[in-house]
Amino acid sequence: MTHTPVTRPSAPRIPVFLPWADRIGALLRRWSHAEAAGGIVLLLAAAAALVWANSAWAPAYEALWHAPLSLGLGPWQISQSLHFWVNDALMSVFFLVVGMEIRREMHSGALAQPRQALLPVIAALGGVVAPALVFLAFNAAPPLRNGWAVPTATDIAFAMGVLALLGRGLPPALRVFLLALAIIDDLVAVLIIALFYSGGLQWSQLIVAAAGLAGVFVLQSLGVRRAWAYVLPGAVVWWGIWQTGAHPTLAGVVLGLITPVHALADRESAAPVERVQASLHPWVAFGVMPLFALANAGVPLQGAATEVAGASAVMWGVALALLLGKPLGVVASCWIAVRLRLCALPPGMGWSATLLAGLLAGIGFTMAIFIATLAFDSEALLNAAKLGVLLASATAAVLGLAWGAMLRRRSGASHA
Repeated sequence: MTHTPVTRPSAPRIPVFLPWADRIGALLRRWSHAEAAGGIVLLLAAAAALVWANSAWAPAYEALWHAPLSLGLGPWQISQSLHFWVNDALMSVFFLVVGMEIRREMHSGALAQPRQALLPVIAALGGVVAPALVFLAFNAAPPLRNGWAVPTATDIAFAMGVLALLGRGLPPALRVFLLALAIIDDLVAVLIIALFYSGGLQWSQLIVAAAGLAGVFVLQSLGVRRAWAYVLPGAVVWWGIWQTGAHPTLAGVVLGLITPVHALADRESAAPVERVQASLHPWVAFGVMPLFALANAGVPLQGAATEVAGASAVMWGVALALLLGKPLGVVASCWIAVRLRLCALPPGMGWSATLLAGLLAGIGFTMAIFIATLAFDSEALLNAAKLGVLLASATAAVLGLAWGAMLRRRSGASHA
């Protein structure tokens, strides 16, 4: 018997005439089709930060992120630390992608139909309330209780990356459910930041932000679809929100939520919300988020949870809230909703798969560390919270992989 050789399609060539930035972006997009890739890069960046901050070069780590960096245009100039530019400026791009993801899902995705979205909404709310209560059980006194929102967030990239590592054999509805849960979780986290972690607001500066938004709407009304045209009014929105005293990354969410969701039939193959999100995603997944991890995950382990009274309680409160509170809140809220017949589990997805979603939701990483930087002024308490996030996220990932592998084997045995 002769065998006809199987030819595999070769990867599409990248035209040499593309600008270098477009070529790099195309390369990243070709690699980032595997969702696990973003989570792996994020994990490597966090590990590098931990090793660096606990090595002989630890002073260089601190000096790097506190080094001043000035940006200016004519008479306007901003001079801030490199840490500020990562956490407050680059992370605005991350939140822009989050905002566009929420906008797209609300328009035509998992959140478009109220009945379809009800279960992940209830699961997300349960996954916010339960961890907050667990944390407050350990940290009822001020200023420790300021960190109640740290364990409420889910890291989409990490959670979806771990799910992707499990491969096939799990209910297809599980991925949609976890994605919707994580997106709603991010939306709740954004609201928490806006309501609880913005200081005394300078309302007069909202005029500046409003002027930037007006510029965005004018460009949209004129039919301008090029993303670069919105950089200047977007920067004005960012500046205005920053000057109010609110966290400037909220500008990214606002701009993402107002990105057009309809394509022009005669001019575009994809809507701006899809096109811009696809263009930014690899830069966020392999640039912004790893850089954020590198700048924020460098926690000195020696004495991190003992230097200040209450630091140990913060660390264990965050860790247990993510490891126990998250899955408990997700599963219990879903069970109550199903028992009350408000909604039903997605087809093919049982309670074991719901528990897997709850375990993966306990991977808080990026958003949890970000909220911790807003919640604690004390460096010792902040480091303790970060350590709790890192400990819980790593453990939740391992537990999720183990439980998911068992479910996959059980599913394979039942179909044998």
